[in-house]
Amino acid sequence: MSRICQITGKKEMKGNNVSHSKRRTKREFIPNLREKRFWYEEKKCFVTLKVSAAGIRTINKIGLAKALERAVENGYLENINKIYK
Repeated sequence: MSRICQITGKKEMKGNNVSHSKRRTKREFIPNLREKRFWYEEKKCFVTLKVSAAGIRTINKIGLAKALERAVENGYLENINKIYK
């Protein structure tokens, strides 16, 4: 999985650079992704996720277990057993 947040599902978007003369050229908007380790208290292990800044705030707000549940039901995280380290 490249350039997709595993918690929020944010991914690359296409758009335009617009110059002063209104000339448009294609560009990409990429999410602010980080590979981050989180301590998963229920399993007593670390979990490595590729998350955006918004995903980190979501985990801080609702907790890792709830965020992982929500990501699986939304289809952003397909196999939860592969992320345990």
